[in-house]
Amino acid sequence: MPTDCIPFRATNYFSDFICDYLDEKPTLKGLYNRFPRLEGFKAQIEEKSLSFRSEARNLIAQVIKNQYTNLKTSELTNENIENLALENTFTITTGHQLNLFTGPLYFLYKIVSTINLTKELKEAYPEYNFVPIYWMASEDHDFEEINYFNFKGKKIQWHSVQTGAVGHFNTDGLDEVFEVISAEFGSGNSAHQLKTWFKEAYLSHNNLADATRYLANELFGKYGLVILDADDRELKRLFIPHMEKELLEQVAFKHVSNTNEALEALGLKIQVNPREINLFYINKGLRERIVSEDNKFKVLNTDLSWTEEDLIKHLQEYPERFSPNVIMRPLYQEVILPNLCYIGGGGEMIYWLQLKSNFEAQGVTFPMLLLRNSALVKTKKQAEKLERLGISDKDLFLDRNTFINKKVRKISNIDIDFSDQIKHLEQQFEDLHSLAAQTDKSFLGAVKAQEAKQLKGLKYLEKRLLKAQRRTLKDQIQRCTDLQDQLFPNQSLQERNTNFSELYLQFGDELISELMQALKPLSGQFSILTI
Repeated sequence: MPTDCIPFRATNYFSDFICDYLDEKPTLKGLYNRFPRLEGFKAQIEEKSLSFRSEARNLIAQVIKNQYTNLKTSELTNENIENLALENTFTITTGHQLNLFTGPLYFLYKIVSTINLTKELKEAYPEYNFVPIYWMASEDHDFEEINYFNFKGKKIQWHSVQTGAVGHFNTDGLDEVFEVISAEFGSGNSAHQLKTWFKEAYLSHNNLADATRYLANELFGKYGLVILDADDRELKRLFIPHMEKELLEQVAFKHVSNTNEALEALGLKIQVNPREINLFYINKGLRERIVSEDNKFKVLNTDLSWTEEDLIKHLQEYPERFSPNVIMRPLYQEVILPNLCYIGGGGEMIYWLQLKSNFEAQGVTFPMLLLRNSALVKTKKQAEKLERLGISDKDLFLDRNTFINKKVRKISNIDIDFSDQIKHLEQQFEDLHSLAAQTDKSFLGAVKAQEAKQLKGLKYLEKRLLKAQRRTLKDQIQRCTDLQDQLFPNQSLQERNTNFSELYLQFGDELISELMQALKPLSGQFSILTI
């Protein structure tokens, strides 16, 4: 499979913040522990070994075994789960919401990045085991963010009035979505496989967490992926000391706020702001913030309240009812997993980079942070069309107006570039400036004004000629923009809009196997793949 790469910054789709991190700008050094290089993982292993609680290993292995009870698993996944109990086993983790039918395409890239990094680490450090973990964001409550996926420009949506943590949502109503996708996917072997996956996941499981686990296991189980739902009483019990410290001392608010102030002083846009208390309360359709008011702890929009003593007692008795928010979830992950590295998208990387001081205050090792692989996937037919039209990979990432203007200049039989004329005009006025300098200032001002006027006129004529040629070459330009639209739906990255089902219909099982082969997690560049 032909593969090309371009720097993330050159795509113009990634923030300066994340590009500065990738460039290892000195101003950001204090925000992370170690930059993700293969040779740096040895020190991360040693640090994590010293800080990780050994009793957590058996517990995490047992919890995951229980969650896999009714799931058909591969030999490699079973081996990875068993290895979690061993002292020489470490994890590489990615996390994602429970998006309907995986949501945007980058769900696949996150997991492929995670699996492939464990392979690279095993080759470099054969004396250790490395397990790829998909952390299901089952405690999120932003249903509107996950209740749909895009398919060929259409929004396939699940409507439900359920509230609370989405992992608890029952799958009622997804039979109607199945009817829609059955018509949309059409016929053929790949379409049949997609429909089977959807039906088994969402119509044969009672809640969204189980459905998502089934689907992720079907897609990546043979590669050894281990899926974790951390919405678990026993795992939360390990996190009690940290939740208690958060409730009583408001640790995250103090430390993350200071970090945010420093970042804003650097002109960087922060991703998240901490609350005074960064925990939710979840129970039977409820997920609301815990706040401290009038010397009591309360759950917003409810009648629930406790004294400090009663709240800590309640935490000890029902840890499963306390849910970390976006600030505390990373800490929870690193407390319960022997984790070395977190792999996420650009937005995730930014908010992780805001959190190191909170980890230090809580005495938890901060993981390495790796930007997930990003990719543009095109068919061989599309690649051939692009070559015939003289469109380079880099051209595709241009904004629409720049893309069109570049193509017009390239294919026009008229020279639309007025650079020579502008240079000649500037030279003429340079001579006039020398002459004007020998007279009074008013004449010099008149010369400058005339120069500005004529240069402006010349540039306006260039724009008019370009616009006229755009009309003349309309059909050829349309073919170019149609291709860009196919690969950049809604003039955005393919991976942020398209669902994997569109590509699976074209490539079948070859899709994931090709991604596994092509994506290199430590490459630090955006991949362009032709399948």
